[in-house]
Amino acid sequence: QVQLVESGGGLVQPGGSLRLSCAASGFTLDYYAIGWFRQAPGKEREGVSCISSSDGSTYYADSVKGRFTISRDNAKNTVYLQMNSLKPEDTAVYYCAARRGGLVLHPGEYDYWGQGTQVTVSS
Repeated sequence: QVQLVESGGGLVQPGGSLRLSCAASGFTLDYYAIGWFRQAPGKEREGVSCISSSDGSTYYADSVKGRFTISRDNAKNTVYLQMNSLKPEDTAVYYCAARRGGLVLHPGEYDYWGQGTQVTVSS
């Protein structure tokens, strides 16, 4: 059974950090590009970052560039999203997703999705 499970969300103060994990089971992440997306209440799901399956190329939305870092550990079948300098506007449910193919950051292009993890940035 193909499954993606996110973890690492929580409540953090503005300026703080969190590291999200996306663990895969039932398939090998090596051959998949992985994306992180987020959805705030009343808003559409938006792309945050993605990492390729081949050479580790990455892409970031402008809103998180310089603050978030995506990485993958194929030996652990896990992808991470390190989030620093968090802002209240980063508050959302964060999802990871997998696709066969190149780097894109449109949710419609992804085949497998996790259930999401809540990130709340508040003082």
